[in-house]
Amino acid sequence: MNRISPQTIWLMEEKELVDLLKGDLLHNERRRVCFYAPSFTHYRTSSFCSSPTDFPTISLTGSGCALKCKHCAGTVLNTMHPATTPETLYELCAKLKEKGALGCLLSGGCLPDGSVPVREFVDTIEKIKYKLELTVIVHTGVIDLQTARALKKAGVDAALIDIIGSDETIKEIYNLNLSARDYASSLEALDEADIPFVPHVIVGLHYGRLKGEFHALEMISKHSPSALVIIAFMPLHRTEMANVEPPRPIDITKVLATARIMFPATPLALGCMRPKDKHRAEVETLALKAGIDAIAFPSEKAIKYAEEQGFKISFSSLCCSQVFADLTT
Repeated sequence: MNRISPQTIWLMEEKELVDLLKGDLLHNERRRVCFYAPSFTHYRTSSFCSSPTDFPTISLTGSGCALKCKHCAGTVLNTMHPATTPETLYELCAKLKEKGALGCLLSGGCLPDGSVPVREFVDTIEKIKYKLELTVIVHTGVIDLQTARALKKAGVDAALIDIIGSDETIKEIYNLNLSARDYASSLEALDEADIPFVPHVIVGLHYGRLKGEFHALEMISKHSPSALVIIAFMPLHRTEMANVEPPRPIDITKVLATARIMFPATPLALGCMRPKDKHRAEVETLALKAGIDAIAFPSEKAIKYAEEQGFKISFSSLCCSQVFADLTT
């Protein structure tokens, strides 16, 4: 890949960035793209139909969250299977396995310190991983080294963490008395524990505007993530930010293109949490032009564009964070 500085990408005006994407500077050198459709949302195109059982999402806190962030207010938790004790978690996973599940995402609401209470579940996670033989991905929230090492011992396939690069966003949107340094420390913990980890950067979390995303990428660049996922703020009903405009397609593309330059060899995905509005196909096509390796819930137009460009295409019902494993098969 020809070199151009991340700062140059970041400072480009819209027309400059669009013109850049018309060339081959950021093209996908693998000529392969992985599409994902995990079970928490029904998805059907002419190419693929999602399974309601293959890869469910489980909340370890039920509908509870101490933070009640302005953009979510815990509403996303209501779409997940609740399992608030180690016993109920194992029972649920055993039932899901009987129904054909291949794996699960363990998530949940945050405690007042910004962590997801995964520590008390590590013994059960190990049983789920090795006795039920499920793929287990854990969304950690802020995490310390001891917990990261416990997850490594339990055999989790990947740890996911949202990385916020703006202190103001952390306090104002997340309602957390933390700083970007705490997220940097979480990255250090995951890296030192030698666990596969996949940071997520949220475009436009600060009321739909870019703020801290570049710093988040800089923090991540000091480590060696297994993959990197870019998602974007999407307005949700019954939240304080329900009427906030989502980020522009070009802003999402700017973060993707900057990430591609900063992480030329790291699998890069456009994740599931992003606006599904009239700009959906435009964002996905621009993302493919920016050289990404994966898209969650791609539109028909994005699939067609990938086919026209001669990409080798695969579909999976697992989480897009698994792109780092899928690209090696």
